[in-house]
Amino acid sequence: MGNNKIYFVDVTNRDGVQTSRLGLAKLEKTIINLMLDDMGITQSEFGFPTTKHEINYLNGNLELVERNVISKTKLSGWMRGIVSDVELSFKNVPMLKNINLSQSTSEQMINGKYMGKKTPQDIINMTCEAVECAVSLGAEDIGVNAEDASRSDVDFLIQYAKEAKKCGARRFRYCDTLGYEDPNTTYERIYKIAKATGMATELHFHNDLGMAAACSVMGAKAAIDAGVDAYINTAINGMGERAGNADLASCLLAVLKSAGFKNRYQIDENIDLSKIWKLAKYTSYAFGVPIPINQPAVGDNAFAHESGIHADGALKDRRNYELYDYEELGRGEPEIIETGRMITTGEYGGIKGFRNVYNNLEIEFKDEHEARNILELARYANVHTQKPLTSSELRFIYYYPDIAAKIMTVSPYYEPEGAIKERVESKLITKPHKII
Repeated sequence: MGNNKIYFVDVTNRDGVQTSRLGLAKLEKTIINLMLDDMGITQSEFGFPTTKHEINYLNGNLELVERNVISKTKLSGWMRGIVSDVELSFKNVPMLKNINLSQSTSEQMINGKYMGKKTPQDIINMTCEAVECAVSLGAEDIGVNAEDASRSDVDFLIQYAKEAKKCGARRFRYCDTLGYEDPNTTYERIYKIAKATGMATELHFHNDLGMAAACSVMGAKAAIDAGVDAYINTAINGMGERAGNADLASCLLAVLKSAGFKNRYQIDENIDLSKIWKLAKYTSYAFGVPIPINQPAVGDNAFAHESGIHADGALKDRRNYELYDYEELGRGEPEIIETGRMITTGEYGGIKGFRNVYNNLEIEFKDEHEARNILELARYANVHTQKPLTSSELRFIYYYPDIAAKIMTVSPYYEPEGAIKERVESKLITKPHKII
């Protein structure tokens, strides 16, 4: 299919963390970025540069890029497609190079969100101004997002993308914000847009109708067939708003193993499928959401056989009932669970137990100062995540203590003005109030 490829942009740290009632600590987001890089995923949309509590985390992760710790995965920031967001993003995160600018493009959202105050032409104008601003501030890879693209007029999307391309945008992101699309309409619409614009096309699908993975791969097929690169947006374990986003493992396997894709379409050659198991397990732990037992590839039953015919067939030749091998996913190693004495380290941990934990990781401290400094950081990390620290987190704290300290530092926004300033200065907050 020519030289065009299917790339993967994981949005767990941007869209996945918008899952209602769930979230990730900045340390956990960082470990996910490191694991995505280890797996060779093309890009991680790692957060919101306009959001104050993200600033230290974002800058810290870009320092990891500078140090070549994160070397394969590009880190990209998301913001609205308006000049003020772009200016604030580059003020907060000066090393930012890869960005996505988002604007609503459907009649429903233009009218429903802007309340009749904006026209479709205004949407194009705002986006183009934002793209030009980003170029002037040093952005190297700019994508423009069409929010609610699946309910937008195709001809308008083509016009929107073409105008943004003239201003310096390199990619067009088709956002099925409500999970409204189906695989057939996805192919038809994406092919028409990609062919008309000649832009690399991102496929961003939600799972409200259970078709996010199917639509993502059909959108990628359409883009490649139209002669441009495809960028599938995914979230690990399908995390995301409402019913979630397209699952990373499912989309990868669909492109690599399904009848219509196997050996026909090329993916980013850096991607190592054998790292998906460890990534899925860590992300499940970090979110506190168990992986469904029947989840493709990484669920506990993905390679489990019980019925007589199936068990007999799998034992004779695994290919009778298994489309791919568990070893390809990094599965198959025994998991050792401690059932005797266990020494952990946490926010109230002492130096002896702490040294024991790091000895088990085969890490030795050079002197007492190093040990006690790392101990304090590990204590803060436990407060930060409110979970027992994993071996990956403990290793990261040891090898990159300055970055660990930075990403765990959040300075709450508190600049009292107006009514709150009057209330604080008048000491009214010292009066007994019923809080509980």
